[in-house]
Amino acid sequence: MKKLITILSLGFFAFGYSQSDYYNDYQRSITDFNWQTVAANLLLSSQQKADLFSLNNQYPDYNSWNRAYANNPDRWRTDRYSSIERIMGKEKYAKFKNKYYKGQNPVAVYNRNKNNHKKNQVTKYRDMQSKKGYTNRKSMEEYEKRKNSGDGSHLYMKGKGHNNGKGKNK
Repeated sequence: MKKLITILSLGFFAFGYSQSDYYNDYQRSITDFNWQTVAANLLLSSQQKADLFSLNNQYPDYNSWNRAYANNPDRWRTDRYSSIERIMGKEKYAKFKNKYYKGQNPVAVYNRNKNNHKKNQVTKYRDMQSKKGYTNRKSMEEYEKRKNSGDGSHLYMKGKGHNNGKGKNK
C-alpha cells in the first residue's frame, strides 16, 4: 500500500506544471518589462502609474502568491491582465498589447509558454533516460540501419535489447 501511494504521489507531482513554474511565469510577467518606460510610452497618469506599480508589488514572494493562487494557479494570468486593462483603460491596454505582445492576448502567450515547457520536459526526460544506460536514440538508429541493410550485422551489436551480441536465436 505504501508503494502504491508513493508511486501515485510521484506521478502526480512529476508530470504537472509545478506551482513554482506558475510563480516564475508571474515574476517574468513583471520583470520582462521596464514599467517606467511602459508608463511613459502610454502616457499614463500618475494615479495609473501608482496603481500599476502597486499591482506589480502585490505578491512580493512565493508564499503570498501561493496563498492567493494555490487552488487555481492558472488564474493569475486572467487576474493580472484584467487588472492591467482596468488600470490602463481599453485604448491604452490595446496599445500595450500590440506593442509588447504583438497584438496577442497575454494570457494566451503564457498558456503557450506552459505548453512549450511540457514539450521541453518530455525531451529532457528522454535524454535523461539515455544517460542512465538505456538504449539511446543514436544506437537505435544504428541498429535500424544495420537491420535494414539485410546482412545480419544488427544481430551482433552490443547493448540491451539487441541479443547482447549473441547472434540469431534458434
